Amino acid sequence: MANRNENGHSGNADKEVRVWCDGCYDMVHFGHANSLRQAKALGHKLVVGIHNDEDITKNKGPPVFTQEERYKMVRGIKWVDEVVEDAPYVTTLETLDKYDCDFCVHGDDITLTADGVDTYHLVKKAQRYKEVSRTAGVSTTDLVGRMLLLTKNHFKQGDKEYEVEKDGSSQLGQDHTARSPWTGCSQFLPTTQKIIQFSDGKAPKPTDRIVYVAGAFDLFHVGHLDFLEKAKEYGDYLIVGLHTDPVVNQYKGGNYPIMNLHERVLSVLACKYVNEVVIGAPYSVTADLMEHFNVGLVCHGQTHIALDVGNIDPYAIPKQMGKFMLIDSGNTITTEDIVERIIRHRLEFEQRNKKKEKKEIEVYEAMQKVKLAQKSG
Repeated sequence: MANRNENGHSGNADKEVRVWCDGCYDMVHFGHANSLRQAKALGHKLVVGIHNDEDITKNKGPPVFTQEERYKMVRGIKWVDEVVEDAPYVTTLETLDKYDCDFCVHGDDITLTADGVDTYHLVKKAQRYKEVSRTAGVSTTDLVGRMLLLTKNHFKQGDKEYEVEKDGSSQLGQDHTARSPWTGCSQFLPTTQKIIQFSDGKAPKPTDRIVYVAGAFDLFHVGHLDFLEKAKEYGDYLIVGLHTDPVVNQYKGGNYPIMNLHERVLSVLACKYVNEVVIGAPYSVTADLMEHFNVGLVCHGQTHIALDVGNIDPYAIPKQMGKFMLIDSGNTITTEDIVERIIRHRLEFEQRNKKKEKKEIEVYEAMQKVKLAQKSG
């Protein structure tokens, strides 16, 4: 193995810089993807280690997705070059060396073992650790909280309409009691720059066959991933139309969508099979849309297709044009299934996040004391 300088880089300037990231990657969202995008920008190849279910349950609490689902989801992120399954929970120098990685990258939040030990203390000490900014406004904890609110009477009217929910899910980053700067929920502020960072920015070639799919793609999961992979097989350039929040709520009901349109755009753009996203696509696929994007084929999965206003088939136009196909990805997981998992294990998740936040607050307060001491000294 090549000698490394004090920053963890190989002494050979021509050597490919390999970056290591690791984590649970449970309920992979655009926050995870953004962290991996930033990590990839620090080198040439990005290697991502993913912890197994047993280690996560021991140190953090039960994951929402199985390890096999989590492995597949991370492989589907466009910036990831390699995935290491069953990665150790505490990142060691031996792990970095085994996969020939120059340094480890993590967000500016805190990851602790069950005993309250920083999981990156070894690589930090060896100066083979770098930090990237966490994406404000989203976390797995926050998303779990949004789903748990499905079980509550949170659609309020009159003077209660804008009241923040304070009962039941208060440990899940949803209200004023969530004090941790990492677990607590903050508002996601979308910008054009963020969309540009996630987008390929590549137009289709004149010879490309363009495939179009549309939907909510809420809580982007392995069911979506497998469907998009299958759809991409029928063409060269895949465009995903995302419906607006009111339209999704109209055909899904309840508290859907869990993630708003801007969040869903970034989650879908992070998928390696997707080339372009239509933000706020019409529910019914129109002739204008088909012509504008030069769509050669419109695909839909095996899920139910709700009729548009006036009992209109939303896919009537592409069907008439002979450009519609129902495809089977072989994966039947839906967003509703994910929500069911959360509700089934509600108490476990609430306890997990309450414990996690308590540890984070203790560490955060200790860090603040050190900073004050350094300033005064």
